[in-house]
Amino acid sequence: MNKEQNLANKISNIQGKQPVTSPFFQEKLVSKVNSLTFNSCANSLGNPQNKAFNNEKGFTLNYKYVVDELIKISDITNLNEFYVKIYSIITQNIDSRFIAAGLLKEKSNCINLRLLDKRGNVYSTKVFLKDSENPLVKALNERQVIFKDDVDFLKLSYFKDYTVAIIPLISVNKCIGVLLIEDSYARQNIAIYQLIANYAAMYTHNFELIEKSDAYANTDTLTLLYNHRGFQEILSNELSRAETNKQELSIVMMDICNITKINREMGHAKGDEVIKIVADKVRQNIRESDIAGRYGGDEIAIIMPNTTCDQAKYVAEFLTYSLSCCFIDDIGPVKVSVGISTYPDCADDKEKLLILAEQAMYISQAKGYKDGMSAIISSKDFNFWDDAALKSYAEVLGKRHAQLGINFEEELISKFNADHAMHGNRISEIATSLAGAIDAKDPYTKGHSTSVSRFSEALARAINLPEEEVERIKLGALLHDVGKIGIPETVLKKEGPLSDEEWVIMKQHPTIGAEKVLTPNPSLRDLIPIVKYHHERIDGKGYPEGLKNGDIPLAAKIVAIADTYHALISDRPYRSGMNIEKALSILKEGAGTQWDEDLIRTFIQIAPSLGV
Repeated sequence: MNKEQNLANKISNIQGKQPVTSPFFQEKLVSKVNSLTFNSCANSLGNPQNKAFNNEKGFTLNYKYVVDELIKISDITNLNEFYVKIYSIITQNIDSRFIAAGLLKEKSNCINLRLLDKRGNVYSTKVFLKDSENPLVKALNERQVIFKDDVDFLKLSYFKDYTVAIIPLISVNKCIGVLLIEDSYARQNIAIYQLIANYAAMYTHNFELIEKSDAYANTDTLTLLYNHRGFQEILSNELSRAETNKQELSIVMMDICNITKINREMGHAKGDEVIKIVADKVRQNIRESDIAGRYGGDEIAIIMPNTTCDQAKYVAEFLTYSLSCCFIDDIGPVKVSVGISTYPDCADDKEKLLILAEQAMYISQAKGYKDGMSAIISSKDFNFWDDAALKSYAEVLGKRHAQLGINFEEELISKFNADHAMHGNRISEIATSLAGAIDAKDPYTKGHSTSVSRFSEALARAINLPEEEVERIKLGALLHDVGKIGIPETVLKKEGPLSDEEWVIMKQHPTIGAEKVLTPNPSLRDLIPIVKYHHERIDGKGYPEGLKNGDIPLAAKIVAIADTYHALISDRPYRSGMNIEKALSILKEGAGTQWDEDLIRTFIQIAPSLGV
């Protein structure tokens, strides 16, 4: 379908008619617009395409050129740019001093007029519908073309005694605004101006419908804030603008406290009421430049362009105070946890900023309230290895990782290896936090590393190893799966057996853990044999190096048994966890081939006392 056909179809569709054929458009429509001149236009089509022609009544627009140019601008997606192009089409033919488009704003009961002159200057004004004598309002209300030989009604001192045509913009039997064109021969050219106005009305109406459709698609129906999709789109645009303008941008994330309890005890209708109240208060109290969205079920996030962390905290404090003044029946004052992250101080990546804001929000939740007010936490305010920080980090990582596909574990390991104060209890604390964050990648192995560490410690003590060795095994078991940071989510979370190719990938995790995590950190290098060889087998069929019985370190043999046992008694996507008797029978069957026979014998004796 050619461009002429597209334009004809658009005009027909907007008027509720059947699409016309290209020959009709080319032959009948063009001949019809040419016949609308006051004199014969036959000679005009012989002129250069973008030139007007002269008759005894002045300059007349070249109709074919206008129609051709209208077709060319049908794909413009910006309303202001569209009207600039309309003006360009007109000025290619005649010396028009300005053009103005006035669109009806029903909520404000006015016409928003935007005027563009030949120098590129833009003037904006409002004309209220109560001014019924204003020619713009008359043209709108009466749906009639009005000619004026002065433009005093615009109340713009730059423009005085000019002849203008005011043409109503009518689409689908609705007047949506007016088009004002300065032209000394406006009366002579009115037919082509009406064609332009009809096309502009159709374009504008379609544009508004698309905007409404997009707004609906990006609006949360309960809160009337942007939904998650709309929020993400706007954040991407605002971050690009911040980068271009070298400005800061802050994200404030708020979580409504006790909403789960409210939903459970009072019903979801009450929970929705609370969420709606919070959204209304946020909308009323944020600054004009701020953008709020419903980020999750009970989370509201605010984009604050050109805002420092301190400025964001100030706005957040005001919001939390406003919410604390809201009393809801049977609930009391509204309380929220608040986290903040700032571009580029905290991060320059969108997803990282969101995770840091969410992490700060969880820390705020953990800190609770002081004097009835929420603790407002920025991602710059806490120590990365603080217990609350690591716990919140693990929560966010487990919640968001599959959606985001962003490798935050890389940063976790980087910070882990950069911590030069590791010794004694400090090593154990950080390793526990690190293991928890890694386990959070896979909801089906939550707490796995801690349990394996506990089982390994018990077995090491049962065979009377020295206390120093017991502590080393306990720590190595805690970090035995740390190499899974390099394994794709699709492999880690696959429901069912892995394919041969996926097994090749999975078998890399002991080497990744040893070489990438432990080797760079002198305090942890003695754990390398445990992490690297805990998947080796007595018969030499294990990985990564196929070591046999005597070559496998004792500590790695202990962790291998503890690792397998916990995996057997734990639920998986494709099966429920086994009872202790079944799990121990499997270990017993593999004694001497997969696991050390003496260690299995001891573990079977102590397993019933270990719990799960």
